[in-house]
Amino acid sequence: MKIVSFFEKFEGESLTYDDLILLPGYIDFPLDHVNLSTPLTRTIELSIPIISSPMDTVTEANLAIAIALQGGIGMIHYNLSPEKQLEEVRKVKRFKNGFVSDPITLPPTARIHDVLQIRREKGYSTIPITASGKLLGMVTKYDYSTSSEEGLNKTVAERMIPVESLTLAMRDDVFDFVKVNERLFNCHSPALPIVDEEGYLHGLITRSDLEKHQNYPHAALDHSGSLLVGAAVETWPEKAKRRIELIHDAVDLIVFDTAQGFTSYELELIRWTKKNFPSLQIIGGNVVTMDACMALIEAGADAIRVGMGIGSICTTQQVGGIGRGQATALYECASLCRKHSIPVIADGGITKSADIVKALSLGASHVMLGSLLAGTLESPGRHRTKDGICLKEYRGMGSHEAMEKGSSVRYGMETSNIRVPEGVSGLVPSRGAVSEWVPCLTQAVKQGFHKLGTQNIKELHEKIDRNEVCLERRSEGAKREGSVHNLYEITTTGPSKRESGENQWKE
Repeated sequence: MKIVSFFEKFEGESLTYDDLILLPGYIDFPLDHVNLSTPLTRTIELSIPIISSPMDTVTEANLAIAIALQGGIGMIHYNLSPEKQLEEVRKVKRFKNGFVSDPITLPPTARIHDVLQIRREKGYSTIPITASGKLLGMVTKYDYSTSSEEGLNKTVAERMIPVESLTLAMRDDVFDFVKVNERLFNCHSPALPIVDEEGYLHGLITRSDLEKHQNYPHAALDHSGSLLVGAAVETWPEKAKRRIELIHDAVDLIVFDTAQGFTSYELELIRWTKKNFPSLQIIGGNVVTMDACMALIEAGADAIRVGMGIGSICTTQQVGGIGRGQATALYECASLCRKHSIPVIADGGITKSADIVKALSLGASHVMLGSLLAGTLESPGRHRTKDGICLKEYRGMGSHEAMEKGSSVRYGMETSNIRVPEGVSGLVPSRGAVSEWVPCLTQAVKQGFHKLGTQNIKELHEKIDRNEVCLERRSEGAKREGSVHNLYEITTTGPSKRESGENQWKE
């Protein structure tokens, strides 16, 4: 059935992803021609349609870095002070896919034990030595020893490689990666300082940065070569404005993170933000109706986040009876937003790669993932082992534990004496590194697109507008038939990158 007539037939019903099955299309191109790049906001485009959820067991700096290297973007949660959130954002920005623009430096009078402290706390083993901004030399891990108290008390000036002996890159060359990487490859130093004509230090390129540039060619980068990163902001006006004033120069976009985004508070905050910081991109939401989408668009939102009460650890629908089936909400909201060229983010209910294909086919430009990323190595949740299985902690932002950390404002309970949780805490299977897991997800999505006969997301959305996407509602028997069945034993090792079989594809 054509998509328009399908939703007309089921008008007034809340349908989920599992209620639907897409019908295949005609294929006249190879699988490797599928391209998943798509706009995230009015001005930002990503190579893959994946965003990490701003949850405190999902996204801090480590995961934001890992997802951006794959071509997506991480949204740092706000169960942190504004200062701590800014620090997490800056960690992502310092992790340049090419060079470090603000390297940690030391004066020539610093001691070797200062270098070791930086290495322990920050992980940096190569430290430029400067005086009044001018490069004097550089200390690497080969230039110091921890074997004696005497060695630890030596000044860095005694051990550093003087600037005259270093291979340097000029500031004007930093965006010519081929030229700079060739110079770094030919020198015998772990890093290449970037200086101007007067010898002032402007950055650093390390061999690990060279490898990052080669290994992650589709990384999400800003105009200066830094990784893209976003941050969540509450909708409590005073707190939100203070947070935005502090972080606006560091982040590429913000998301107003609230369970119900169709409020006077969020609309006014969007207007205030656009007036004071017009270039800052804003994701509005969460909403599930056309009226709410229109209000957010008119206020100035650059993208809309759709979904309410359908996350795996969310109990909003059970507590308040409010929400909507995600497939229905997404189709209706995206139909309106496409007319205004506003991207839609499908948030919640994504449990497998098929759901991502369905979300994009219903009009979403991106999906926001929580549980599918909570089990990765880079997420901030703690590891647990149960019955011999490696698990990670995952909790809803409406859970009692998360609200105690600050997310009660997300549910309008900041000043309530009694707080009824709208989420739970639990454990999810460990999924390994983002660098292994996310490529598996995106490859599965590409395979879905190929069977649809669609090469990219823009083409898919044009098919929606021409009413060429076909789907049907599945019976319970069809759902059982479409899953693994009638086997004596099931091997759970599933698809992975060709060189590795570590990932488990078990939902």
